[in-house]
Amino acid sequence: MHFLYSIGVRFFSLIVALAAPFNEKAKLLHQGRKEIWQKLSALQGESSVVWIHCASLGEFEQGRPVIEALKKYVPQKKILLTFFSPSGYEVRKNYDLADVVCYLPSDTRHNARRLLSVVKPESAFFVKYEFWPNLFGELARCNVPLYSISSIFRENQLFFKWYGKWFQESLNAVTRFYVQDETSGKLLQQIGFKNYEVAGDTRFDRVKAIVDAATEVPVAAQFAAGADFVLVAGSTWPPDEDLLCRYINEAPDGVKLIMAPHEVHEGHIQEIEQKLKVPFFRFTRTDEVDVAASRVMIVDTIGLLSAIYRYGQVAWIGGGFGKGIHNTLEAATYGIPVAFGVEYHKFKEARDLIEVGGGCSVNDYEGFFSMLENFRTNDARRQESGKAAGSYVKSMCGATGMIMKQVFDVKAEL
Repeated sequence: MHFLYSIGVRFFSLIVALAAPFNEKAKLLHQGRKEIWQKLSALQGESSVVWIHCASLGEFEQGRPVIEALKKYVPQKKILLTFFSPSGYEVRKNYDLADVVCYLPSDTRHNARRLLSVVKPESAFFVKYEFWPNLFGELARCNVPLYSISSIFRENQLFFKWYGKWFQESLNAVTRFYVQDETSGKLLQQIGFKNYEVAGDTRFDRVKAIVDAATEVPVAAQFAAGADFVLVAGSTWPPDEDLLCRYINEAPDGVKLIMAPHEVHEGHIQEIEQKLKVPFFRFTRTDEVDVAASRVMIVDTIGLLSAIYRYGQVAWIGGGFGKGIHNTLEAATYGIPVAFGVEYHKFKEARDLIEVGGGCSVNDYEGFFSMLENFRTNDARRQESGKAAGSYVKSMCGATGMIMKQVFDVKAEL
C-alpha cells in the first residue's frame, strides 16, 4: 500500500507541474513548493519550533486561535505555519504571528525526513482532516509529539474501511486527538484509539474572540432603534437577495432589513437597489438620508458583519442556494436564530444548529416567508431558538484552552 500511495503522491506532483502553465492554482502550488526549503532554512537551529499545518483557509481559522494563544502565553516559541492549498497560503502568506509560512512539501519519505532535519519541531499540530502517512511516520520516528486538533471522523473515511488498514496505522503517530464531537471519539475507539479528548472546534474560540472584540456600529444601532423586527442578512448572493428584497417589499412598516452582500462592487449594489421598493440607504452614504426612516440598510463595505449581527432578531446566512452557506457562527454567538438555504449539509455547525433548534433551512420563498413570519409574530419561539443557538456556540468553545493546558501547561484566558 505504501508503494501505491507514494506513486499517487508523485503522480499528483507531476500533474501539478504539467498543469501549471495553464491553471493558476496549479501554477501557484508548483511555484510555491519551490520556495519551501529556502523558507524553512530560517528556522534551522531553532530549539522551540511549534508546527501548525492547515489544508486551506478554513482550517487556518481553526489553527489560528492556537497560534494566537501561543504568541500570547509562550511568546518564545517559534511558529511554523504550512498550507496544502494555494487558497489558504496566498491569503495568509504574510500572517504576522507566524515566523515562517510556506507550503507543505509533497508527502514523500524523502521530503518528510528533509523537513524534520531542517526544522526539528518540538511539537506539531495538524488541523481537522490533515493526515499524511509519510510525515506522520517521520514525526513518530523523531519522537515529535503530534496533535490532531479540531479533527472530525466519519464512518466513510478510509480509516474505518477493511481496505484502509495502512492508513489507519498512520494514526498511531498521533499523540492525542482533540476531536470536535462524541461521534468522532467513538469511531476512534472502534479501531483501538483511546487517546482523544472531545474538545470541540477551535474555530468557535476564534469566533468568540472576534465578537468579544467587536465595537458598536452607531449607524446600525440608529437604524434598528424602534423597529419591530430586524433581519440581518450576511454574505448574501443574488438568489438570497431575491428572497430578501421580495420579503421586505411586502413586509409591514415595522420590519427592517440589514443586508451585507458578499460582493460589494458598484454594479452589484445597484442590482440590489433596483429590486427594492422601500426606502433604503448605503452604509457608506449615511449622511445623505434619514436613517431612521429607511427600511433597508445595505452594508456596502467589508469588515462590519460580525459586529452588525447584534442588531438583528434573526440572521439570514447567504450562499445556501449556491456552493454553500457562509459563516453561521458569528450570528449564532449573539443568541439569535440562524436561517439559510438548502446547501448547508457539508457544514457541521449548520447541521448542529438545526438539530438543537437554533437554525433552520428553507428551499423557496414560501418557506422563507413562513419562517420569518413565525419568528416575527412569536416572540417565545424566536427567543427559544436564539437561546439554543447561543448555547450551542458556548458549548463548543474552550478547545484552545484545553490544548494550551494539556500540551503547554498554560492556563489561557480566551
